[in-house]
Amino acid sequence: MKVTLRILAVTIAAILLLTIPSCQQSPTDPTTVQQVSNSPRGSLQKVTVMEDFELGTKTAYAIANVTFGSGVWSLDEALVGTSTSDPKNGTKSIRTRNSGKLTMKFNRTDGAGVVTVNHAKYGSDANTTWSLWYSTNSGSTWTQTGTSVTTSSTTLSTASFTVNTAGTIRFEIRKTDGTTNRVNFDNFTINDYAAAPTVTEVEPNNTTATANPVGAVPATQTGLVSATTDIDFFSLSATSTQTITLGLTVPAGVNYDLLLLNSAGTTVASSANAAGVSESISYNSTTNESYYIEVLSTSGSSTTTAYTLTANLSTYGGGGGGTDTSTSTSVHLTMGNPSYAVTLTSSPTNYKMEKPQYVLSYHRDKGTPNWVAWHLNASWIGSTPRQDDFRADATLPSGWYQVGSTSYSGSGYDRGHMCPSADRTKTVADNSATFLMTNMIPQAPNNNQGPWAAMENYLRTLVTAGKELYIYSGGYGSQGTINSGRVNVPTRTWKVVVVLDEGTNDLGRVTTTTRLIAVDMPNSNALISRTADWKTFRVSVDAVEAATGYNFFGKVSTAIQSSIESVVDNQ
Repeated sequence: MKVTLRILAVTIAAILLLTIPSCQQSPTDPTTVQQVSNSPRGSLQKVTVMEDFELGTKTAYAIANVTFGSGVWSLDEALVGTSTSDPKNGTKSIRTRNSGKLTMKFNRTDGAGVVTVNHAKYGSDANTTWSLWYSTNSGSTWTQTGTSVTTSSTTLSTASFTVNTAGTIRFEIRKTDGTTNRVNFDNFTINDYAAAPTVTEVEPNNTTATANPVGAVPATQTGLVSATTDIDFFSLSATSTQTITLGLTVPAGVNYDLLLLNSAGTTVASSANAAGVSESISYNSTTNESYYIEVLSTSGSSTTTAYTLTANLSTYGGGGGGTDTSTSTSVHLTMGNPSYAVTLTSSPTNYKMEKPQYVLSYHRDKGTPNWVAWHLNASWIGSTPRQDDFRADATLPSGWYQVGSTSYSGSGYDRGHMCPSADRTKTVADNSATFLMTNMIPQAPNNNQGPWAAMENYLRTLVTAGKELYIYSGGYGSQGTINSGRVNVPTRTWKVVVVLDEGTNDLGRVTTTTRLIAVDMPNSNALISRTADWKTFRVSVDAVEAATGYNFFGKVSTAIQSSIESVVDNQ
């Protein structure tokens, strides 16, 4: 593989020479390839594969100069190892012992950014230590870069050193423990030096109160997440008819997420891709308000490589809800993530919890779900009896208060299921999952045991008749708390439902004639009768969205949303 890569690099270099006649390669210039830099400048940054030690030969430890592909190196108490006990990529690597040194006898003129070295123990030798040094004056004096490395494995590992030094430079590897234990080195690689980027963010901007304005849009901001605890906030304002479009260019090797928060600090959209992958958000604002953009690290940080944040506003015309760009493989979120909940402890009031039986957004400070979403068809229905094993949800993040089975005791409110027990009767595990307290809100008995239960029963009759449903349920408002202030009692309870015939490609089958059912009920014994008809509480989905601030069917096209979400069900 290493030989192939070297041939590929040489081929690319040759092509560059043929296609750009004025570009001359000096005799001491190593093989180079080009790749796109993560620098916000967007320039090409040359990555130089300095040496794989395949071209030279030296069979004795006595000091001598050896010519390799990149130039002349001095090997002191070092030789070119080719035996089966020499760890290597390809056929050769450098084996050192005692206080051995491996020294470049030529200079590079492009400086050095990051240097990497493969290293491993020789044979059955014990652990050994070594360090990397550099010189900017042709070897007259040397400076150690990074800390000493301990080699403890017979399998090649990669050590990385951030040098970030411009101009003339050369390197030396020094074995530092002085023992006879041997260590092998291979694939010595240097990235060219790139000047530190210009950072436009102003610290501290680690809270919404200290957020940096993005400025006139379209806008570009650059910033550094200097530690995994560093969170950067930016602010902008949008109207009810504008789409907020955000992009985040993420440095290589780190994992940054991008979030959009409303003026109350609740996450309304998010993007959480893999390390080194750019993030993007497109969100239709439904109100005139200020928003906060959050950049945070879930893995890694950088004090030298900046991220680039872009922000823009465009008019979409309002109405019909926004476009949900969140990602989830859960069937329960097929139609969308209503509050763009994320599984990040930095979002404690909109914390996503995905379970096999349902998905919910949890509000740590209210002790209740914001909403619970679940898919319902015949495959979820069986003969499992009600488990009645109310209990705390131990999967909440460490340190968060867990509402328990007795937390509602003496309050006068039922432990009101959002995803009902009777909707999950296929297995004991499915039914038991509905008794987690993260699936409960304090519900007035007249509400819970009256029209609320009647609506649940009606929806199951639709399933029996060959329908499948996507259901969202929750509460909003506050009429006080129970459990010593740890659990909020909502003033209203709501539910929205998509009704489809059984089939496949459910999202694609939502049309302008699809039936939606939405209800909004008072959560009070005084305001609701246990014998009330649930149908008298029907409203449009738009009305529930206006009351809660959620976007229930964001995966559906905005044109279809506009058509069906304004309709009050009358079947």
